[in-house]
Amino acid sequence: MSRRTSPHPTSSPPPGRTPPTVRERLPRILAWGVFSLAMLVLSGILLADHLMPPATGAPSHALEIVPGQTALDRELAPLLARNPGKTGTIMLPDGLDAFAARAISARQAGRSLDLQYYIWHDDLTGHLLMYEAWKAAERGVRVRLLLDDISISGMDAALLALDSHANIEIRVYNPFRNRDGIARVLEMVQRMFSVTYRMHNKAWIADGQAAVVGGRNVGLEYFGAHEETNFLDLDVLLFGPAVREASAIFDEFWNSEAVVPIAQLNRKPKRTLETELEAIKEEARGELAQRYLRQVDMAPSVRAYFAQELTPFWTDRIRVLSDPPVKWKSSTRTEGLVSHLMDTLRKTERKALLISPYFVPGNEGVTGFASLVRTRGAHVGVITNSLAANDVLAVHGGYANYRKALLKTGVALYEMRPQALDGGSSLFGSSGASLHTKAFVVDDRYGFIGSFNIDPRSIMLNTEMGVLFDEPALAIALREEYQRLSGPDHSYWVYLDSEDRLRWLDRAADPPVVLEHEPETSWWQRALARVIGWLPVESQL
Repeated sequence: MSRRTSPHPTSSPPPGRTPPTVRERLPRILAWGVFSLAMLVLSGILLADHLMPPATGAPSHALEIVPGQTALDRELAPLLARNPGKTGTIMLPDGLDAFAARAISARQAGRSLDLQYYIWHDDLTGHLLMYEAWKAAERGVRVRLLLDDISISGMDAALLALDSHANIEIRVYNPFRNRDGIARVLEMVQRMFSVTYRMHNKAWIADGQAAVVGGRNVGLEYFGAHEETNFLDLDVLLFGPAVREASAIFDEFWNSEAVVPIAQLNRKPKRTLETELEAIKEEARGELAQRYLRQVDMAPSVRAYFAQELTPFWTDRIRVLSDPPVKWKSSTRTEGLVSHLMDTLRKTERKALLISPYFVPGNEGVTGFASLVRTRGAHVGVITNSLAANDVLAVHGGYANYRKALLKTGVALYEMRPQALDGGSSLFGSSGASLHTKAFVVDDRYGFIGSFNIDPRSIMLNTEMGVLFDEPALAIALREEYQRLSGPDHSYWVYLDSEDRLRWLDRAADPPVVLEHEPETSWWQRALARVIGWLPVESQL
């Protein structure tokens, strides 16, 4: 018995009906798209931290310091003996010096390297410091590298190549399950609220004896090697008791629930890892790298180090502080690092000088600064990026909303030029400049140097870290750095004219020139920054 078939194909429309047009289907397609996006985001809100890969790393801690065990131990022993209970501190405003401090301490280390960074670029300086870590591991040094996951997309192969060494372990903070491609983008949308929490800490700790803490990440623009624009930044090199605080902070993050070993997140063929590692070594031995390293060796501070002529500040009134690793779970997020910084700023009697590349003070900040100026008669000065120098346009849009209010309270504002005029340039010819220093000094006595910007993101979302001190000599050195950056060669003075209009004074011109709009910008940049300033995104800036 044969099977009967329909006289019409099943895909054909019923008699008398025509298939819907694209225009007719479009509302349904859009509705399903919006519904799917909403469900994706809702699942991220409901599942929250369950979407983050679980912490699976075995606990580990800073290795015990054994006197005289390593070259670094032996080098620092006489200095620490002459200054018992005190921490030695050297400011590092120069990119070459900052690179040298990291590279030399890695070469001198014989016990451990604990490295913690928000950004580690896949570039020449990133590879040079990877190679220093690898060579240290080859000597038997234990290397722990902790990176925030938001900025290492595409770097898994290189990081897994390092992680393959028996003495190196790499972990990542608040990681994505999906390592690349569209799946990573979809996960970012799904986790749009939890993924915004980032680890902004920066620390380089060698043998538990020396630490570099401050504003710099790892990359060309942080070490004076970028071809276009380099950051004006600031670190401090520490040796002595305060280094133990940096090590304790590192351990707390390394063992936290927000951190996952990279080997648990991705796999690469052995051949791929070998190829990546060989490429890193080859670049580190190449002519461009050697040219950069020769320039580092000629830096005045490096030559002074080898001549044993460095003169650190010694103090027992210095602390290394940080937010907790899982800051977003804290009952009151504002009781972290920001509470210590605000307590220090409230001590202002005569002057508070602040440097912040991303400066969005909010109404509360404006009110606080106004109180210092009007109630105490203190001088408050702020250096931040101009629109032309800012690498994050949205942040400038947020800052611009408070500029007039700050000036009306009596705050002195300086905005960085996009080019340095004091002859400064990178090894590869750049004269472009963007501020990245995050610091303040109060009454030539108290001060802070670290990763904390004066903006909502540093207060509420990122974990931050830095050095807080009560030491006049170090404070005066930081004041001098403020004066250098606020000088005519580096910044414009911003003020209100007699009709309350914003003006910028170019003090480097002869005679000085008054500018009527954001210096060295196009109308399009100014318009875009203004529009962004109207959007309700300040909490993310």
